[in-house]
Amino acid sequence: MQLVLAATEGDTTHLGGDLLVLGILFVIAYALGRLGKSIGLPAIPIYMVVGLLASPNFHLFPLDFVNHDYIALIAVFGLVLLLFNLGLEFDQDEFFGNAGKLIISGGSYIAINMVAGFAFGFLVGWGTREALVIAGITATSSSAIVTKLLIELNRLANPETPMILGVTVVEDIFIAIYLAIVSVVLSGETAVWPVIAKLGISFLFLVVMFTIARFGGRWVSKLFRTKDDELFTILFFGLAIGFGGIGELLGVTDAIGAFLIGLVLGATRYRNKIEQIAIPLRDVFGAFFFLNFGLGLDPAQFPEVIWPVLGAVVMTMLLNIVAGQLVARLNGLGVQAGINTTVILQNRGEFALILATLALAAGLDDRLQAFAGLYVLVMAVAGPILAANSEKIGGRLLRSSNRRKAAVAAAAAAARKRERDPMIAETIALVEAATAPGENPAAAEYGDLVAEQASSQTDAQGFGQTNADTERDSEY
Repeated sequence: MQLVLAATEGDTTHLGGDLLVLGILFVIAYALGRLGKSIGLPAIPIYMVVGLLASPNFHLFPLDFVNHDYIALIAVFGLVLLLFNLGLEFDQDEFFGNAGKLIISGGSYIAINMVAGFAFGFLVGWGTREALVIAGITATSSSAIVTKLLIELNRLANPETPMILGVTVVEDIFIAIYLAIVSVVLSGETAVWPVIAKLGISFLFLVVMFTIARFGGRWVSKLFRTKDDELFTILFFGLAIGFGGIGELLGVTDAIGAFLIGLVLGATRYRNKIEQIAIPLRDVFGAFFFLNFGLGLDPAQFPEVIWPVLGAVVMTMLLNIVAGQLVARLNGLGVQAGINTTVILQNRGEFALILATLALAAGLDDRLQAFAGLYVLVMAVAGPILAANSEKIGGRLLRSSNRRKAAVAAAAAAARKRERDPMIAETIALVEAATAPGENPAAAEYGDLVAEQASSQTDAQGFGQTNADTERDSEY
């Protein structure tokens, strides 16, 4: 017993400095987070910047966290809880009730970004597996940032919001499948049958868990019949971590294991209660994940990736303009809804960092981490700012478009008027020539005819007036 206490005291003394610095880092993250929130920035880039400042590359803090395994372990907890909550929030009824339309909308959005991202990855020239990772990094939005922005900008009632959430639902499924494929590709296996076997196991795991989530929610609910919140929390946290381990052992990554058990628990009657407890845990441990990613960034590599990052940012923004308008058109919405969709869905975040982490663990080009980090920083800062001003942007663009349409219509009307004016002038000239006195017999005859018609009209008016007077006289 004394030995245990001594060891514990020794560990505590050894960890005292680390705990102090970690506490300071979180306070700094809080201060920067408050500042960022005032201008509409999400927390993800803030945590990454704090981690970057704490890295050995800046020498601002006395401790080196990069080589400490317990930081990496806590970061894994953060990754697991991020994907667990993603599965927990997956709306199965919405997806299966409107699957066709959602798949077309979300699939179109992902396909446009995925194909271009894959081509861009080859253009960068870092390798085929790196191109696959870059395609995934640039293809999908950050569900966390998208959801937060919709809430903070008060757009839950907007007509395009169900469509945006539907696209993120399809993206969640795509992420699960894509991570399963990428994990096999990054494993380094080259023989055909082992690769097929790993992919088969991965997809079987996905199918089984999706089936349980769809049809087994009532039976899974029986596991959570307890009024003790502490035991309740321990159970779902244990399941999230445990299935993360199962996913890792099966070769589909810990993130997918956590996502799938979140999907299953989201189908139970205790979903709301789990969410209330899991979200604060996700926020704390997720902060460790983003902070740990920032710790691994090396600013010395940024000059090497600055042009690929700028190219990827421009490509993402341009493609999202096309994809946003296409998805809006498919759902019968207007241009403004398409603009709102564009700027909301272009936010990138946790999935890009997860892929970069997997790539780093697989020994791929180490520039991928710097690429993903800088890309997410730019997109996670620019995205919310554009999203907050999308109504103004759309208003100006639409007013400018309406003015151009009005100018075109006015020019067309003026052209038609100019075409009519010579015809009118010619008619007037003919009439004047016909009515003018002169030696032309035809003109004289035409003038006499006009005069005769005028006289007849005058007599008729007089006759009418006389009859009217007679009628009035007879009344009296």
